Amino acid sequence: MRLRFTKMHGLGNDFMVIDGVTQDVTLTREQVRAWGDRQFGVGFDQLLLVQPPESPDVAFRYRIYNADGAEVEQCGNGARCFAAFVRRQGLTASETIPVQTAAGRLELQMLADGQVRVNMGVPRLQPEDVPFKAAEFKLEQPVSLADGRTVSLTPVSMGNPHAVLLVDREPDDALVHDLGPILESHEAFPEHANVGFLHVHNPTFARLRVFERGVGETLACGSGACAALVAARLRGTMDEAVTLQVNGGQMTVSWAGEGQPVYMTGPASFVYDGEINQEA
Repeated sequence: MRLRFTKMHGLGNDFMVIDGVTQDVTLTREQVRAWGDRQFGVGFDQLLLVQPPESPDVAFRYRIYNADGAEVEQCGNGARCFAAFVRRQGLTASETIPVQTAAGRLELQMLADGQVRVNMGVPRLQPEDVPFKAAEFKLEQPVSLADGRTVSLTPVSMGNPHAVLLVDREPDDALVHDLGPILESHEAFPEHANVGFLHVHNPTFARLRVFERGVGETLACGSGACAALVAARLRGTMDEAVTLQVNGGQMTVSWAGEGQPVYMTGPASFVYDGEINQEA
């Protein structure tokens, strides 16, 4: 059976988006992994699946699969692309689109300039909610590495687990590609983690690189940007509304403080429409 899909990206974080409302879609981990291969498949960081809602308070079910085939809870850049996709497909005419994810309810808002604003929900900081193996919450959690080094990080859940490191220099390849894979699969994070490296330039601007679990470093990570602002705000180094520079461009993020949701705004871009053999 031929399956229609659309290739999209949010600041270079790229997606294969599938309409599971008007098409009958069955996915396996092996299938997602094959399609995600950049040499032999479509190639993407995540596959996004649009499905009918399971409760009356949302318009759609939003499912996310990493390139390694694993289904995950959250993807902020994907949420922006999801909103633009369902509007373009004529699945909704609403400017505000509530969706159900494995991490809970998200609200997506189409803006007049074509960008999408996402209410990413209230960050969770208690270790058991991340999850992170620690007795109590600390802004700087020490994590011991197998080679004897110790790094300090802030664990944050944005519906998915994040490890945020505030670094005193521009995060380069040596830093990201050394610590990223080690911390992504560290035993302190039983569900693995997205690892963010944040260098604060001033209270309203910072540089961020993210090594995502099950993917590797991506050009942008929306939930990672939200987690990074939370970590910076808790340490008093950034203002409520900021611009974050990622490898693929810039996004704006805001957080009023504990107990409040994080908002993220950025673009959603279409690349092409295609068809693929679902049995492939």
